[in-house]
Amino acid sequence: MNRVFTSRFLGLCLSAALVLAPVVQASTPEPVRGEQGAVASRSMIASQIGVDILRAGGNAIDAAVATGFALAVTWPSAGNLGGGGFMVIRLEDGTVITNDHRETAPLGATRDMYQDEDGTVIEGLSTHSHLAVGVPGSVAGMLDALERYGTLDRRTVIGPAIRLAREGFELSYDQARDFARALPRMAPYAASMAQFTRDGESYAAGELFKQPDLARTLERVAEFGKAGFYEGETADLLVAEMERGGGLITHEDLASYESVWREPIHGTYRGYEIWSMPPPSSGGLLLVQMLNMLEPFDLAGMGYGSAARTHVVVEAERRAYADRATHLGDADFYPVPFQMLTDREYAASRMANFDATKATRSSEIAAGAWPEESPDTTHLSTMDAAGNAVAYTTTLNLSYGSKIVVEGAGFLLNNEMDDFSSKPGVPNAYGLLGEDANAIAPGKRMLSSMTPTIVTREGEPWLVTGSPGGSTIITTTMQVILNSIDHEMSINDAVGRPRFHHQWQPDQVWFEPLGLSPDTLAILREMGHEMNPTPWGGGIGDANSIKRVDGEMRAMSDPRNDGGAAAF
Repeated sequence: MNRVFTSRFLGLCLSAALVLAPVVQASTPEPVRGEQGAVASRSMIASQIGVDILRAGGNAIDAAVATGFALAVTWPSAGNLGGGGFMVIRLEDGTVITNDHRETAPLGATRDMYQDEDGTVIEGLSTHSHLAVGVPGSVAGMLDALERYGTLDRRTVIGPAIRLAREGFELSYDQARDFARALPRMAPYAASMAQFTRDGESYAAGELFKQPDLARTLERVAEFGKAGFYEGETADLLVAEMERGGGLITHEDLASYESVWREPIHGTYRGYEIWSMPPPSSGGLLLVQMLNMLEPFDLAGMGYGSAARTHVVVEAERRAYADRATHLGDADFYPVPFQMLTDREYAASRMANFDATKATRSSEIAAGAWPEESPDTTHLSTMDAAGNAVAYTTTLNLSYGSKIVVEGAGFLLNNEMDDFSSKPGVPNAYGLLGEDANAIAPGKRMLSSMTPTIVTREGEPWLVTGSPGGSTIITTTMQVILNSIDHEMSINDAVGRPRFHHQWQPDQVWFEPLGLSPDTLAILREMGHEMNPTPWGGGIGDANSIKRVDGEMRAMSDPRNDGGAAAF
């Protein structure tokens, strides 16, 4: 079974380019510093747009939305109009709120829609077809955040993205290579090939990349707001695309979509306050649960990179991901046990069988029970001098989502339906298992691993972080926090140092190349851990983060990738 998981996970990681990096950096570059505002994202162009918005008098929410729309132009493998995401917002008065604009299952979706007559899951139907597409939420969520907490108008915030799409920008080597890797999967779709090739030929680094159809779609959003996407011409184009390819999204699906404001998941760790995303993200609950499991252990004393520290963190990850498979789903459809998963006593009970000398087999770990009496992504961070901060993670799921561009509208569609459990016990693209809690239902939001997180200290924003990476998102975010708090690392080291990942099933620890010393690996293998370099051959995560130190904002784009940070 593990071999099947690993094979599927490897193939999809390579196609999705979760986070590709040739090597893990032994040393990390310096962060960008500023006192008035900062932005870190997967695109230097988008980050600079965010800072320009801050310079123009906007706040961190304005900057996050401007950067988000810009990423739909400059980093289309994950930045998007046709996907969804989660936003954690900390306001200058200390209020923390989250916006859930996760995609929803179309009203025509059914529980067994990806199974054949024999109940076997049909390979590729939930990832590379029009049936893979959930109702997009990104436009609704970004505009709702802007309207409620921003200070600038839509035209000012979306204008830079419109100009980029219309006038074009020079492709970097990294971007041109990324396009070329995606083209074989785009080949069946004429509109996708027209957008991402030059008359059928791959773009080269340095060429100007223009997206006139996308510019017109953005213009409609800037002029009409949500109605410019969920109604009118854009909606007509999207529904026509669904009808051509046998998809399910209708005008009714689009007109009824709404983002949801939710209370954040809140926890503490060594005196710091953790604010993260609630379901349908599994990220915030698992993050707090794992931190609760780890707080009794002296991680600093064990030493960064030691076998002892790696062992205890892996064991916490193993137990939390077992709970994820059973207990996590859309809380509007399923009774997610919030209290259980954030309870310190429950965390202690989960670690009660922890053995400091050997690994626990995942087959011996089941989901925990509460006593009766009591799912390629991109992340951006923004912060301003007033104390506003935004952690924003958005996605199409796999790299370039379904690979389907809406003809005439210029934006890619997600393949987020794969983040549902197509069948209980059958892994999704990232090898994650799910049960009834995450079964498909009309209007339901699929489970996610996205973990946008804000850490506060003494009531002030201290760290804004998060990451892409499918199932590795939660463990990446946690390790940035552990590095920052337990090991007192600078933001560049907290983000840049090597990472590892365990998700219960398959029962393997993946680590970045050169991330653990041969001696440490030998000890961990002797303990019983199955240790393997990342099957996609590169780094884990893309944790574009900001840390506040002595009144100065230090923004760090993850050195594993060709992103950028800006500040002033």
